[in-house]
Amino acid sequence: MIRKKLFVIGIFFILTGFFAFPSQASGPDTLITLEKDTILHPGRLTAVLSAEGALYFGSLGGLYFAWYKNYPQSSFHLFNDNNEWMYMDKMGHATTAYYISMIGYNSYRWCGLSSNKATVYGGLLSMAYLLNIEILDGFSSQWGFSLGDFSANTAGCLLFMGQQLGWKEQRFVLKYSFHQTKYAPYQPDLLGDNLIQNMLKDYNGYTAWLSGNIASFLPKTTKFPKWINVAFGYGAEGMFGASYNPDSLNHQALPHYDRYRQFYLSVDVDLTRIPTRSKGLKALFTIFSFIKIPFPAIEYNTLGQFKFHPFYF
Repeated sequence: MIRKKLFVIGIFFILTGFFAFPSQASGPDTLITLEKDTILHPGRLTAVLSAEGALYFGSLGGLYFAWYKNYPQSSFHLFNDNNEWMYMDKMGHATTAYYISMIGYNSYRWCGLSSNKATVYGGLLSMAYLLNIEILDGFSSQWGFSLGDFSANTAGCLLFMGQQLGWKEQRFVLKYSFHQTKYAPYQPDLLGDNLIQNMLKDYNGYTAWLSGNIASFLPKTTKFPKWINVAFGYGAEGMFGASYNPDSLNHQALPHYDRYRQFYLSVDVDLTRIPTRSKGLKALFTIFSFIKIPFPAIEYNTLGQFKFHPFYF
């Protein structure tokens, strides 16, 4: 379901652009500060709800007519795809759900809703949007409702909501990094035939990160830089296909590669915590805050290898 994934990621970036303005217009009240007095702005709330409604129903309608309508339909059924892509697609689901929750939260805070209400409504918005996509899968005869995808979506939403309700800040952030791999040229239709397609299709080059902020666990009087994080990464390589690697493609033999998992330890930068008075820089830092900043990294993989990467992305 590569096209569906591309569509969802595209909507995510549209929403990210929509999110950048409210987050800067709201002044000092951001994800990393405690809640302050709020005043409801009905005009802003109307604008946000209208924009979200248009994106919500417009994107789902577009997805149906551009994708699902062209494939056979069936009665609602489940589909187990947990053995596909060594869980890299599930990491993508969790990350997307996490950031749609964050976008919803910041939009509602800009409207003047309390932090708790904005957290709940933002998380529910993310859950509802992604649940509808899974339901569309459930009525498609070629796929089905994936409990694995649903669980990953829910985990991403809960990661955001739990931290915001408990800590009033995001101490752990899901991030993304990518590098081109040697595998894509063997399966360009599936893994992409240029950099942009590779970034969206080739799970071999995708690393999912859980980036934790160090200073947020230290006393408030600490002089430790508030923007330095420690990051734990997960990746997988050697994948030509979703569940297994074919021996040949178009009557051409494919080389053998072992499919294996990778675990990383690195440092990172939380761009949203870098102090600056520039609204332009704040917007820029916010938009690109989902990207893991390249740094040295230690890798351990299921081939039993330890590797040191002087510069990993």
